[in-house]
Amino acid sequence: MADTIRLTLVKSGIGKNKKIRQTLRGLGLAKLNKTVELENTPAIRGMIEKVSFLVKID
Repeated sequence: MADTIRLTLVKSGIGKNKKIRQTLRGLGLAKLNKTVELENTPAIRGMIEKVSFLVKID
């Protein structure tokens, strides 16, 4: 079983381009301070890298 990554949305996606907002939605982050746990896969890590300036990684 792969380990997990915990993400928290700390900055809003309002005013960002459509791809950034869709990436946040794909990660399951819709509201500020929401925390999700995701599997550590290459696809998820790529999505996190795209929105790293909006999320906090625990």
